[in-house]
Amino acid sequence: MKKSISILGSTGSIGINTLSIINKKKFFFDVYLLSANKNYKLIYDQIKKYKPKYFIINNNKVFLKIKKKLKSRNTIILESFKKLKIKKKIDITVTAIPGIAGLEPTVISLKFSKKILIANKESVICGWELIKKEALKNKTEIVPVDSEHFAISKLINNHNMFEIRKIYITASGGPFLNYNLKQLQKIRPKEALKHPKWKMGKKISIDSATLMNKIFELDEAKKLFNIPEKKIDILIHPNSLVHAIVEFKNGLTKFIYHDTSMVIPLANAIFEKNIDINNFFLKKKKKISFENLIFKKVDPKIFPVIKLRKKFDQFPSSSIIINASNEVLVDKFLREKIPFLGIFKIIKTILNDRNYKKYAIRNPRNIKEINKIDLWAKNKTLKLTENMYE
Repeated sequence: MKKSISILGSTGSIGINTLSIINKKKFFFDVYLLSANKNYKLIYDQIKKYKPKYFIINNNKVFLKIKKKLKSRNTIILESFKKLKIKKKIDITVTAIPGIAGLEPTVISLKFSKKILIANKESVICGWELIKKEALKNKTEIVPVDSEHFAISKLINNHNMFEIRKIYITASGGPFLNYNLKQLQKIRPKEALKHPKWKMGKKISIDSATLMNKIFELDEAKKLFNIPEKKIDILIHPNSLVHAIVEFKNGLTKFIYHDTSMVIPLANAIFEKNIDINNFFLKKKKKISFENLIFKKVDPKIFPVIKLRKKFDQFPSSSIIINASNEVLVDKFLREKIPFLGIFKIIKTILNDRNYKKYAIRNPRNIKEINKIDLWAKNKTLKLTENMYE
């Protein structure tokens, strides 16, 4: 019997990788629901190829264009997750909509999914309590598929936190690992987008260059696995082959190693066991090589955002504010409205704002309350950048 699958963010890198896995095993799956934003050509192609029951398009212009173009097709095209009415349980949902925009679709999907493969770290760091509550209520299994968190889940399986001395997640260091402060002051967006190991979207590529992506992943790991702050850390690993390391109190240290392809954690999460990963690649995978694996501590002079890691736990909504401000600043940097090092400096200014604590101490009970805090931080960041740089 075929498994039903939905992909939120089907035109992004995670969505495309998931569909590439399905292409190799198309008789195993029924693509039930896809969602995307503004890539008209890819949305059109995906509807024609996969014939999903639903396609949700979160961009009014593209929605109207697709709706007009494909009005005779069987796919139900919607412009909002709120209009979705699904009574059956979907076997697997992959949530990969970037940013805070992915939170509400993730929470809604928990209602009709047996298993969620979560690849949206912003949803976890901003709305973990809502996600956890909805998952328990609907008996939905949550499986993280970011390579670091998938690796942690495998390494700590059948172990409790008392057995663990330290957990490390790895960071490649991005394109500026060997830069000095003077060089960092002249960074342009096109340089920051050239990740040496991974092929990713623009937002996550900039977050990787600043190391913000790893700070988010650290907070995400603490929430997903209930890891105390003192038991988790980041290591720079330029090879990008080891994704997580767990040091046990019994003297053993284990790590998970795999190529820089999201196909590997995704395929393993989808099929769970008995797969030959070579079946999912056009070219045969390279032979494993453990030579010259490098690990080193994060240099706060090159990656000043490391200083923000403990701020995520400062107040209940600190993570929402940091994430919101960073979203605005990454967009500003990509449009060359602020310098590369301005991202950290402005977030630090937001955290020292006289109204910061008023919003950060709030404990949001629903998405509406999360969005209010998110909006304050975004508006404050926009105002600050206008005064500073424009």
